[in-house]
Amino acid sequence: MSGIRVSIDLNASTARVWEVVEPIERHIDWMADAVAIRFKTEQTRGTGTAFFCDTKVGPINLVDEMTITSWEPEKEMGVTHTGVVTGTGVFTLTALSPTTTRFTWTEVLVFPWWLGGKLGALVGGQVVMKAIWRRNLRKLKKLVEQ
Repeated sequence: MSGIRVSIDLNASTARVWEVVEPIERHIDWMADAVAIRFKTEQTRGTGTAFFCDTKVGPINLVDEMTITSWEPEKEMGVTHTGVVTGTGVFTLTALSPTTTRFTWTEVLVFPWWLGGKLGALVGGQVVMKAIWRRNLRKLKKLVEQ
């Protein structure tokens, strides 16, 4: 199990940040590791929405199965991962001022034995995924602030 947390301060209101983050299918616009998103449910927003995320990290391709577990507009979006990698994740939006938002991405992931198990979670999560997610947050910043 590996806990990963990255944050970035965005020069935008929580409403503007949510406008960019809320459409799950558009996460591929700012997540380098997300190749495609395919909904499992007709519902595409809110708690209970389920989807597959085709994920590519270096030479590794996975299908991440996720379900939205929390959905508070302009505040929080949480998921459970039930595919190859399991665990939970949450995006949290915190207003620092009317025009500045801190976006925090927290994940607790469990890697299967063939991806290195606990060692894979440590190296893959704390080194590789953290670096990718920091880059993702810089892409999100550009999208939100344009």
